[in-house]
Amino acid sequence: MKIATWNVNSIRTRKQQVIEWLKANSVDILCLQETKVIDQDFPRSPFAELGYHIYVSGQKSYNGVAIFSRSPMEDISSGFAPILGDHKVGDFDIQKRLITGVINDVRILNLYVPNGSSVGSEKYDYKLDWLKLLQEYVKIILDKSPNLCICGDFNIVPEDRDIYDPEGCKNSVGLSDLERQALQEILKLGLVDAFRQFTTEGGHYSWWDYRAAGFRRNRGWRIDHHYLSLPLSQKATMCVIDKNPRELLKPSDHAPVIVEF
Repeated sequence: MKIATWNVNSIRTRKQQVIEWLKANSVDILCLQETKVIDQDFPRSPFAELGYHIYVSGQKSYNGVAIFSRSPMEDISSGFAPILGDHKVGDFDIQKRLITGVINDVRILNLYVPNGSSVGSEKYDYKLDWLKLLQEYVKIILDKSPNLCICGDFNIVPEDRDIYDPEGCKNSVGLSDLERQALQEILKLGLVDAFRQFTTEGGHYSWWDYRAAGFRRNRGWRIDHHYLSLPLSQKATMCVIDKNPRELLKPSDHAPVIVEF
C-alpha cells in the first residue's frame, strides 16, 4: 500500500497540480490538508474520474482535510468527538483538522495540526491543548487498530536536523520544547517516524517559505510526517519526500511525502 500526505494550501487553487501528480504517482491513498473549502464545494469530480473515493471534512477559507482512496474505506469519522465524546472535546472540532478511515485493516489518520502562530500566544496554547487531545485520541484508537498510519502536516520540527537553521529559528513556533515534547509523548504510545527509518541525514524538508527564495536556497523545515504503528513500521519499504511539485508555478509551500508498506 502506498500512502501520500500533502498540504495543498487550497485544493481549488491547486486542483490541476494534484490531478497531474496523481496521474504520475498512482498512490492508493492521498491525504490532503488545508483544503480550504466546505464539503459541498469540494471539487470531487476530477478525482472520482481518476478512480478515487473521496472523504472530506472542510470549512470555508481555513483548515480542512480530505482522504482520497482507490478502494472504499470503512468507519469514516471526522474530529475528536466520535472517540473522545462531545463533552471532552468541546469546541476543538469547530476547526476541521482530523479525518480517519479504515482500508484493508489499516487505519489512516489524516491530521492538520494547528500552526500555533507564536510561542506564548493564545494560538500556541490552543495548539498544545489540541496535541493533548490528540494524545488521548491516539491512545484509544491504537488499542482498537494495531495497524495505524498517522500522517499529515504536524507543524512541528521533530529534531534540529529537520530544519535548515535550528539555531537561527530556535525561537520559532514549531521548534519549542513544549511542542516537541507533546509530539514525543504521542510517539511513545508506539509510533515510528517512517521517514527516519530510511533516511538519517539532515537537509531533507517538506516545507519551504514562499519568501526570500526559501525553496531555491533549500531553507526548509520537515513538518509533514508519516508515523506508523510498530506492526506497520516493520512492513515499511520506503518513505520519501517528492520535491517536484514545489518547483511548479504557484505551488503549495509543502511537498508530498509518500510511504509504502
